[in-house]
Amino acid sequence: MRESGVGSQGVNVIRSFEVSMSSKLLRIALLATVAAGTPALTQCTAQKPPPGPAPRSPAPESLKGVLRVDTVARGLEHPWGVAVLPDGRLLVTERSGRVRIVEQDGRLSKPLGGVPKVLAEGHGGLLDIALDPRFSDNPLVYLSYAEPGEDGLAGTAVARGRLGASGLENVRVIYRQQPKVKGSNHFGSRLVFARDGALFVTQGDRFDYRDQAQNLASGLGKIVRINSDGSVPRDNPFAGQTDARPEIWSYGHRNVQAAALHPETGQLWTVEHGARGGDELNHPEAGKNYGWPIITYGIDYSGAKIGEGSVKPGLEQPVYYWDPVIAPSGMVFYTGDAFPDWKGSVLIGSMQPGRLVRLTLQDGKVAREERYLGGLGKRIRDVQQGLKGELYLLTDEDEGQVLRVTPAAP
Repeated sequence: MRESGVGSQGVNVIRSFEVSMSSKLLRIALLATVAAGTPALTQCTAQKPPPGPAPRSPAPESLKGVLRVDTVARGLEHPWGVAVLPDGRLLVTERSGRVRIVEQDGRLSKPLGGVPKVLAEGHGGLLDIALDPRFSDNPLVYLSYAEPGEDGLAGTAVARGRLGASGLENVRVIYRQQPKVKGSNHFGSRLVFARDGALFVTQGDRFDYRDQAQNLASGLGKIVRINSDGSVPRDNPFAGQTDARPEIWSYGHRNVQAAALHPETGQLWTVEHGARGGDELNHPEAGKNYGWPIITYGIDYSGAKIGEGSVKPGLEQPVYYWDPVIAPSGMVFYTGDAFPDWKGSVLIGSMQPGRLVRLTLQDGKVAREERYLGGLGKRIRDVQQGLKGELYLLTDEDEGQVLRVTPAAP
């Protein structure tokens, strides 16, 4: 981001010079430099969220007549994640534990073999899917899922395998959230590859264990960063510390089910579920604490207060928050040509009230929010961009669908 012109800091600089300098020529030179548009800030990736209360969504009404929606495929059982193959076909996960290929004509393949066993209860099951950045060379596919353990325990896990003729081959687990705990809620999880090839795994606090989001010895309520083989990058913020898990990237998260990499800055951006109110847009940075459950813009489902309020020194503020919530799931930065006015926008799936949410960013802040597809009445679980700039949405239901979204005819 580059910001030009004179902000309040620049004005203060000018005033101090005017008081302390008697030379008229120096004052003229300074003012001429400012008038020429000398940058007041240096190059940066994103503005730091303000220390005070974050901006709140105005909850705009859904726009009509903007988008065309076509059904590509039907009959998927709670589809959860979608990845676009280099040939335009789609890989889709079903929460019950299946992966299918969706042909370009909408035909569904038989369930692929090699998928790990999942805990398909509550929020659990087979979750996200991602292709290796070098997929054309190594055909590796990554899955996040709720992994069952002994004595009714479970936790988020990540496995990878090669996509072969009949399914996934040479599958192995490369990450397991620790500790495994009881319960079937708040597993996260989205998979996002960074530019350096590291893999971000978003997770949840497992619902009944919210306080562990602040415990660096626990993997609950954390975003982790691992190498593609499951090893831990040496430059992770807590690597080498005896009192923290080395895979942790950021902490203080409730349940992150939307994540994407900014196409220009390479920063990770996420949207996480609040409780009753308080869904958050963040760009999690290394080693930082995003506050849950000490601070939040939501309240408990019982109506009780959570934590200490919405602002506390040393804890990060969100870039933006929603109250009422949008129940966010799935996210992409749009870079295609089908919607030229949308380039750079953040697109987010909403499960409640069920929308496609578009955010326009300016200088690292939300400048505008628009909502679409309110008339569908569907829970949007994931959103991804196709090869020609079209969008693919998944609907979260027993008879789930893959939808193709393009601009409406003028």
